Amino acid sequence: MTATELDTPHGPARVSVHSAEQGIAALLLGHGAGGGVDAPDLVAVARAARAADVHVALVEQPYRVAGRRAPAPATQLDTAWLSVVEQVATMWFDELPLVFGGRSSGARVACRTAGTGQAAAVLCLAFPEHPPGKPDKSRQHELDAVEVPTLVVQGERDPFGRPEAGPHHEVVTVPGDHSLSRDLDAVARAASEWLTRTLRPLTA
Repeated sequence: MTATELDTPHGPARVSVHSAEQGIAALLLGHGAGGGVDAPDLVAVARAARAADVHVALVEQPYRVAGRRAPAPATQLDTAWLSVVEQVATMWFDELPLVFGGRSSGARVACRTAGTGQAAAVLCLAFPEHPPGKPDKSRQHELDAVEVPTLVVQGERDPFGRPEAGPHHEVVTVPGDHSLSRDLDAVARAASEWLTRTLRPLTA
C-alpha cells in the first residue's frame, strides 16, 4: 500500500494505492460526505477489486484531509477529484482503463466527472437518489448522464431511495440500509462480478 498527498486546486487530497498482482485496470474510490475511506463497504469492495486483479486508489477529498466535517461544494469536490485522477493516472496507472467509484457523495462525484475524466466505467455504492424524506429532490439525472457501464449497489431499506436502472446502468439491491454494512459479502460479490464482466472486453 502506498499513501501520498497530492495537491489539488482546493488543497491537498490523500490517496492510498493498493496494487493488484497484475492490474488490468484501476478503480478509484471516493468516500461519503461525512465519512472516510475506511467505510466498511469501501474496504470490502477494494479487497474484492484487488482479488479481481484491479488496482485500487482510495481518495480522501481535501476537506477531509484538512480535518473539516462539512463537505465542500459539489464543484470543488469534482475539481479536486479530477485533479487527483489526472495525477494518479500518470503516476501509477498509465494507459490502464480507469473505473470511477465511491459511496454516497463519492458516487455522485464519480458520476458527474465520468465524462470529463474519461472513465471506462462507474461503480456507485449507496447512490443517494434523494435526501431522506424528500423524493421530489431527485439526483437521478446525475446517474442518467453517465454514458459508460455503471453499477449501483443499493441497500433495500436505504432512506436515500433507490435509483432507477437505465440503458447504461444496472442496480443491484442488497440487504441493509445506506451503510451497506449488513451484508458486505453481497456488496463485494456484486462489485467483483460486475468488474470482471465489464472490464473483460476492455482488456482482452
